[in-house]
Amino acid sequence: MPEKYQALLQKVNQIHDLEKAAQLLAWDRQVIMPQAGNEIRVQQMTTLRQLIHEMFTADEFGQLIADAAAETADYPYDSNEASLVRYLQDEYADRCKLPADFITRRAEISGRATPVWVQARQDNDFAAFQPWLEQVVELGQEMAGYYGYENDPYDALVDKFEKGITTAEVRALFDAQKEATLPLLNAIQEQGRPVDDALVNQHFPIDQQKAFAHYIAPFVGYDFDRGYLGTAVHPFASSFSRWDARITTRWYAHFLNPSLFGTLHESGHAIYEQGTHPDLARTPLARGTSSGIHESQSRMMENVVGRSWGFWQRHFPALRDHFPDQFNGVSARDFYRAVNKVKPSFIRVEADEVTYNLHIILRFELEQALISGDLAATDLPTAWNDKMQEMVGVTPPTDREGVLQDIHWTRPSFGYFPTYALGNLYAAQFHAAAVEQDPTIGEQLADGDATPLIAWLGDNIHQHGRKFTPGELVQRATGKPLSHRPFVRYLIEKFTDIYEL
Repeated sequence: MPEKYQALLQKVNQIHDLEKAAQLLAWDRQVIMPQAGNEIRVQQMTTLRQLIHEMFTADEFGQLIADAAAETADYPYDSNEASLVRYLQDEYADRCKLPADFITRRAEISGRATPVWVQARQDNDFAAFQPWLEQVVELGQEMAGYYGYENDPYDALVDKFEKGITTAEVRALFDAQKEATLPLLNAIQEQGRPVDDALVNQHFPIDQQKAFAHYIAPFVGYDFDRGYLGTAVHPFASSFSRWDARITTRWYAHFLNPSLFGTLHESGHAIYEQGTHPDLARTPLARGTSSGIHESQSRMMENVVGRSWGFWQRHFPALRDHFPDQFNGVSARDFYRAVNKVKPSFIRVEADEVTYNLHIILRFELEQALISGDLAATDLPTAWNDKMQEMVGVTPPTDREGVLQDIHWTRPSFGYFPTYALGNLYAAQFHAAAVEQDPTIGEQLADGDATPLIAWLGDNIHQHGRKFTPGELVQRATGKPLSHRPFVRYLIEKFTDIYEL
């Protein structure tokens, strides 16, 4: 290994270890930590964030990157060395734009905003969270200014989650997808054969839900020998290495979908991290390349696989064994239709595939207005409810079911929400390419076996980690840039069958 690259790698390993320690503290905070520990935990996490920022933005680290770049200039573009140097050059330039005092304030405000949001959501009390939201919005505006932008301040933020994409490009994809799928939604509502989902709204003992979650996750590739299933208010996945990728879900005693599909969703995130190449370990390349690509893997396992007819033909007997009273006399086809019911709803994470992206477009538009200053935090609940009625056709009865439902605005992660909808587009395009390249993948999925698809994803997506930008990766894997068309075709084919249109 080249001498200067080796010196860079040693420093990268140190910084990476500190970042994973900070993530572990954050995971523990949401899953296990007693509420009384929050104040000290915020201080601990802030200290680590300060140290990481100081190490990453130090002149010494910049020189290590420059020296390694010169030493590996002739390395192939696809090599681990060239890919790591390329990533670090971009990341170093970005992080150096953020002052150390901003990093401290961001960590402190986000740390204190989170428990306030948890309580405000529980109490349906937006006013309690509003002062913290105002501070988080100010952080987002400040961050956009530090990064810099030409046209729209939101460009500077969305680029940090989906490298290379612009606000205008996101809007064009969303507008095209919305225009193409609204006729399907109207047809379902006006002409579709009714779907009864009462069978997933029964009493489901939590212990039995947990047992089935442990049964089903391995069938979408999740390795419990390198993982753990916990409980969180807002489900998430965390990876500390490819050998330790953890998932969480939430449990409702009278509604099966959140735990079941939350488990499948977070398993999709985790198998991406578990599938990164071992040679990328202890470097920032051992992660998903973008939030949108990451979300494509979770939506793939939750919906393309986990809500498919083939999957439930195979696994419904096991589900019935776990819940014999609830599913006595119920067929696999009944269950398949129930979990694919299209019905405008209040909660994003429980939305059906046809209306889900409308929830994201709503947040995308509200975020832009907040960052531009066109919308004040105090007016957000009203703006939220108006857009919900306009786009989804329902108005949340409470802020708990509306503006307070997501954890994301406890921290300045503006620009993240669009990646949820982009994930649906990526997932459909990857799925279509996999089946086109190897028709046996489609045949196996029809029999409920996702193993060949997971192998294709491992070869074309997972193993590369962050070596390529999302645009590069989708082009390499599918031969085309990102498009809304495969997702539209997928929706029309699936829901025309379910609703017998």
